[in-house]
Amino acid sequence: VQLVESGGGSVQAGGSLRLSCAASGFTVSTKRMGWFRQAPGNEREGVASISTGGLMTYYADSVKGRFTISKDDAKNTVYLQMNSLKPEDTAMYYCAARDAYTGSFLAPSTYNYWGQGTQVTVS
Repeated sequence: VQLVESGGGSVQAGGSLRLSCAASGFTVSTKRMGWFRQAPGNEREGVASISTGGLMTYYADSVKGRFTISKDDAKNTVYLQMNSLKPEDTAMYYCAARDAYTGSFLAPSTYNYWGQGTQVTVS
C-alpha cells in the first residue's frame, strides 16, 4: 500500500489549493480515506474523511464550508479542495487510509496507511 500526496505549496490568505493523493496497492473504493494535518508543535488532527462509496463525507468544524474531500475511483486518487485558506491552515497535510469499519472517522489512530505529507503554507 502506498499513498503519495501532491499539490501543496504557498498561498496567500483567501486563496485556494487542491491536494491530491494517489493510491497504489489497493483501490480507494475499498477503504475509508482521510486527510489530516499537523502543524509544528501540534498533534495531528483530522480534516476530512470520505466513505468507501464516496457518498458520505465528514469534516472538522474548522474547515467546514471551505474544504471539500472527493475521490476518483478510476484514477484511484483522493482530493482535498481547499478554499478561503487562512494562516491557521498552515500545516503538513497527510493522506491516510484505514481498514477499520469502526472508530471516529477523523481520529488519526484509526488509520493504518499514511502518505509522506505535503506542506501547505498560508500567509
